[in-house]
Amino acid sequence: MAVTSVRFNAKEEKILKILKKYYNCDTSTLLKKSLWDLFEDIKDKEIIDDFEKREKSSKTKFVQINDLLS
Repeated sequence: MAVTSVRFNAKEEKILKILKKYYNCDTSTLLKKSLWDLFEDIKDKEIIDDFEKREKSSKTKFVQINDLLS
């Protein structure tokens, strides 16, 4: 497991303290959650960009709900 050192200024420390209290977790857990959230944002954007690319080339279509459930 890698260990990473992070330096925070006074304002960032204050925000970190607020977030730790709000989410009831330690610094490590909070940073890991933030990393996953940011990574998820990237993946969501990739999916949206792919859809928009297919939509522009008329490769998207509507599907009936019954077709999805069967």
